[in-house]
Amino acid sequence: MKNSLFTFFALAILAVSCKQDKPAPPKEIKQYTIEQFYKNEQIGGGAWSPDESKLLVHSNKTGIYNLYEINVADGSQRQVTNSAVESFFAVDYVPGTGQILYSADKGGNEIDHIYLLGEDGKATDLTPAEKEKAGFFSWSLDKKSMFYSSNKRDEQFFDLYKMGIGDWSATMIYQNNDGMDVSGISWDEKTLAIQKPTTTSENQLFLYDVASKKTTEVSEANAPGNYNASGFSKDGKSFFYTTDAGKEFAYLVQYDIASGGRKTLFETNWDVMYSYVSENEKYRVIAINEDGKNVLKILDNTSGKPVAFPDIPDGDVLAVAISNSEQKMRLTVGTSKAPGNIYVYDFETKELKKLTNTLNPEINGDDLVTAQVVRFKSFDGLEIPAIYYKPLTASPDKKNPALVWVHGGPGGQSRTGYFALLQYLVNHGYAILAVNNRGSSGYGKTFYKMDDRNHGDKDLKDCVWGKKWLQTQDYIDTAKIGIIGGSYGGYMTMAGMAFTPDEFEVGVNIFGVTNWLRTLKSIPPYWESFKQALYAEMGDPNTADSVRLYNISPLFHADKIKSPIMVLQGANDPRVLQVESDEIVAAVKKNNVPVEYVVFPDEGHGFVKKENEIKGYGAILAFLDKNLRGEAKMPN
Repeated sequence: MKNSLFTFFALAILAVSCKQDKPAPPKEIKQYTIEQFYKNEQIGGGAWSPDESKLLVHSNKTGIYNLYEINVADGSQRQVTNSAVESFFAVDYVPGTGQILYSADKGGNEIDHIYLLGEDGKATDLTPAEKEKAGFFSWSLDKKSMFYSSNKRDEQFFDLYKMGIGDWSATMIYQNNDGMDVSGISWDEKTLAIQKPTTTSENQLFLYDVASKKTTEVSEANAPGNYNASGFSKDGKSFFYTTDAGKEFAYLVQYDIASGGRKTLFETNWDVMYSYVSENEKYRVIAINEDGKNVLKILDNTSGKPVAFPDIPDGDVLAVAISNSEQKMRLTVGTSKAPGNIYVYDFETKELKKLTNTLNPEINGDDLVTAQVVRFKSFDGLEIPAIYYKPLTASPDKKNPALVWVHGGPGGQSRTGYFALLQYLVNHGYAILAVNNRGSSGYGKTFYKMDDRNHGDKDLKDCVWGKKWLQTQDYIDTAKIGIIGGSYGGYMTMAGMAFTPDEFEVGVNIFGVTNWLRTLKSIPPYWESFKQALYAEMGDPNTADSVRLYNISPLFHADKIKSPIMVLQGANDPRVLQVESDEIVAAVKKNNVPVEYVVFPDEGHGFVKKENEIKGYGAILAFLDKNLRGEAKMPN
């Protein structure tokens, strides 16, 4: 899908069509500095230790990501690594040892390697080839080997390898010569699930017999759609996958490997994002993308009946992991008012224990905003979903400036989870409408395909009509609305400034595409398997499509930009090259239009170092206060 494969590109009187509560009266709140917002802790991972007494996570509490162990009994943490330069991301404990696996790249270049951290604290690069991009896949059933993907043989394609624990010698299991993506391994290691992208919304799914090299297609030629592997049964009889074939939303299917028969296991009126079974197949986990947030279902895998566990108010379950004993479950839960926290649920005692507190204690959560799902009608009557952040101080007596936020993609989705930058801006009086324009994921495949070969046109109009919705709110200053976004949202920002120059008063472009001809020709080599699918959606820059791509590229229309812009860029970004931002900044300056430009030499496509987030995002507020609100002041 677009949102999983192309997330690097990584809101007349209009009525809200969803049910809304009576507007809350304005309230006085404390405003917080950018430093306070980025004293929050971001936590990821959460692998169970062999004895299930600890969880392995990565956290940025030191300013960049390092590895930590969380004691499940009391929530205490032990810092495992002490990197001061590169971020380390937890993978898992090595079975039968006291060792740990983690991944890291160099300065955001996305060339990830897999590292082994020994019990003596010494790290060894297990995938040391200079241009090798490697990713952990899974452990073998006997827990004596790991599977991983690597492009060391050919930069364009990822092969599958098996590496033994202890000697750490690797053997190729599958050589990828045809632009396939390995997405599953049977427990007996005899069968692989492999996928081939067709378009950004459709692909083919196959089962590959390792011994005979025979390939059997699981996807149906008469039912095209998006197909994604969801694992094999341990007895080797069944294969599971999700698909939206013949339906608007993805559903879970069980496929009989011997007969080719299939049956639907679970479906609802939203996308099933993923599903898996626990170690001994006692439980099945199903995650659903329900209107901008995750909804988690745990089923008894024998009876198929739901397993009850406590609800977490305003909670978005970002990830889960059931321990091998199947007695405990780790949940990573975010809310719109706090970064993701780690919880542990005990299936036997029914106890839900919160192990972390990621929100900076200097910040009162009551001063932050709960994200609200709203809908508005676009120029052609199409209903557009959005995530809305209304300042708690909002009042018709004191009008607020506002921003339309555009997510990455194309095909991404703004969701109700926590984003410090947005809460920071809302805390300082900016209303934010995060538009899920046509082409966004999560609202059915028809909606998802609506921007194909139409980028910078109807999707941009959705953003303009989001601005018009903002203007109907009696507490919004209708003359002070800007547009902001990252990656593809950065492109939409610059498209808005160039193609609708009278609509938005300012634009903030965070590593956005400005020249589609260059970007589509310079995508990283390891995206080769996806390139043709990407070209099917965006256009092939080597064909007559280049005319349309030229026409939708803001760089070639920069002379029309007349309102202030700000651009933020990582120098090591392999997806949107720095030259993209360099050139649009130079072009806009020729118009004598105010431009602010911030480049981080040690970041890639997305900023992970707190000092850079503080500098860049703090500068955004100063830029907005000066050029949108009209109050020049020092950044907070």
